[in-house]
Amino acid sequence: MEGARGQERALWLVHNDASGSNDREALERMSSGCADCGLRAAYRSSFPSDDLPTPAMLDAGGIDLVAIFAGDGTVNAALNALSGWGGQVLVLPGGTMNLLYHRLFGDMELEGVLSLAGKGDLQVRRPGIIRSALGDAYAGLLAGPGTSWNDVREAMRNADVLAMATESKEAFARTLQDEPLRCVEPPLGRSEGYPLLLLEPHDATVALYAYHAETTAEFVDQLLALAKHDFRQGPHDHIGEADDLVLASVGAEKFGVLLDGEPAEAAGPTQFRLATCEVDLLAKPSDD
Repeated sequence: MEGARGQERALWLVHNDASGSNDREALERMSSGCADCGLRAAYRSSFPSDDLPTPAMLDAGGIDLVAIFAGDGTVNAALNALSGWGGQVLVLPGGTMNLLYHRLFGDMELEGVLSLAGKGDLQVRRPGIIRSALGDAYAGLLAGPGTSWNDVREAMRNADVLAMATESKEAFARTLQDEPLRCVEPPLGRSEGYPLLLLEPHDATVALYAYHAETTAEFVDQLLALAKHDFRQGPHDHIGEADDLVLASVGAEKFGVLLDGEPAEAAGPTQFRLATCEVDLLAKPSDD
């Protein structure tokens, strides 16, 4: 239920002090912005120190709105915990990438989103997501030996120069030497596979992108993408779309996966299919 105009709306705030730009100062600015727009944080959870709110906890507290001010990994965990709940979720940009936030709100600034939320002018959406035996991905899923670049990104984010050098060497080696990954059903892209595949969910389909940092120039481009804190922006091609895909390693069984940036491992050929988010997310109003 949308909040009534001019009335304060209580919410449960989920945040993560370790998420990217989500430091204490940023959290205080966000909380102040909520208060200015008539949104009151009646309860708070600092994940992973605190348990995430469950539907039972929220219903017991009389809360019908959860705001998540954290990175995509924490957002993923919170939405999984809220699956099937009858309330609404407001995803806010409290991490490094904030991919789901941008999917829901485009380039809107935080203050504009909070203002619309306080007025009850946001639209309810249940967007398409990617589902597999490994879990759900709301913003995107990466798979293949190139997922090792995520360790480099984490070292850069933590300003750990030694770890960055070590992980960069390891990422180079794994991207070049580990068995590539291919889409076997439907057969999309080249049969010899790629070091990294990106699955991006949309409401009606899943877009598939192939990354191919295989030459010196492409590795330089990949490092530049890392410098911008997004290794996904390295050299890549759009190779197709489908609502049901099976990925498999060309010459091995296991392969690495990042679900909204969180690591997992597939034990063999794995199905990734389009599904619908199982909780109401607030999004910018449509242009219709």
